[in-house]
Amino acid sequence: MNDWHSWAALVVFVGAYALIISEKIHRVAVALGGAALMLALGATDDKSAFYSEHSGVDWNVIFLLFGMMMIVGVLKRTGMFEYLAIWSVKRARAKPFRVMAMLVVITAVASALLDNVTTVLLIAPVTLLVCERLGLPAIPFLIAEVLASNIGGTATLVGDPPNIIIASRAGMTFNDFLVHLAPLVGVLLIVLVLMCRVMFRKVFVYNEDRAAEIMALEEREAIKDPRMLIQGLVVLALVVAGFILHPVLHYEPSVVALLGAGLLITISKAQTGEVLGEVEWPTLAFFAGLFIMIGGLIETGVIGEISKALADLIGDNEFGGSMLLLTASAVLSGLVDNIPYVATMAPITSDLVEGMGGGSDHVLWWSLALGADLGGNATAIGASANVVVLGIAERNRQPISFWQFTKYGLIVTAVTVLLALGYVWLRYFTLA
Repeated sequence: MNDWHSWAALVVFVGAYALIISEKIHRVAVALGGAALMLALGATDDKSAFYSEHSGVDWNVIFLLFGMMMIVGVLKRTGMFEYLAIWSVKRARAKPFRVMAMLVVITAVASALLDNVTTVLLIAPVTLLVCERLGLPAIPFLIAEVLASNIGGTATLVGDPPNIIIASRAGMTFNDFLVHLAPLVGVLLIVLVLMCRVMFRKVFVYNEDRAAEIMALEEREAIKDPRMLIQGLVVLALVVAGFILHPVLHYEPSVVALLGAGLLITISKAQTGEVLGEVEWPTLAFFAGLFIMIGGLIETGVIGEISKALADLIGDNEFGGSMLLLTASAVLSGLVDNIPYVATMAPITSDLVEGMGGGSDHVLWWSLALGADLGGNATAIGASANVVVLGIAERNRQPISFWQFTKYGLIVTAVTVLLALGYVWLRYFTLA
């Protein structure tokens, strides 16, 4: 980091991060302002910012979000989310903790089968309606679901974007992730539900009158447009199938989402302008700015220096390296979005694995995946799902502050990362 561009990029990023934490300026303005400064200072340029797969805006993430937001926008008009809200509350007998536990488990399982960003886009509207019906604050439920989405997404290749990057680099399969990570994720999900019972205990106030009102409702009456609902569910099923069949079809999730959105707009009677109005444009702008800022750190070598320093510390020590890589990845993924972090760290991990004579299922790969995925829960901008839910909450006039999310995220991250360290030690070094 001898070049002044490196220090300038670091100052801009740290300054922007401090402003996001302080919330004195809206995070979208900070992200776009930081991106503009990175470009003005020459830390990155238009080619790197807009066209580079390594250090530019991750358009796959942007268009995946855009496509799924369009699909969700159509489904909102059918009454499906109202139906699901009434159905879930009735199944939980309108008991707040049971409702949260149900939503957390559903979110985690869906995040493993789809991906965590798509899942929170679908489950957040249901949660807002559930809380409205029960007269409960939605913020604790939304936070719990984000934490569950990042934990559940850890279990599979398609569950969390960093896993896709790791699988591509290491030559892993869908089943590799299931065998190595799903057992731990099952344990972490149980732990999360128990932690939610403690962390959000003040929220679980049972209201008999509201409960009676909901139990008397007929959920089928909430459906406003059955034909559009069927069309939407068919398209959503095709999109999900496209996500799962990615290794066979070789279509990126973003392409699948855009194809699904285009098909649904074409065959349904939904007005394009109205559906576009449902898109979380500030969230997409925030992601673009954040990617450019992190790209400035990559282009100037800041992240590369951090990664190389980590690699030097690891050397050829498998056990110490695994523990260090998992812990450091959790910390760094909480500070910067875990997607560009893993994109930067994957080739370095590959070199380490080759130096140790390991294969695609080497413990270092699983340490990187666990650290990056679980570490994404640490702060409000640690993972894509976190940012998406913050945007949805703000749009529905229930804003979640940086620290409001982070005070719970840090606790859950600390506990889950400690359990992950124990899992890695037990499975790959004690019982191996």
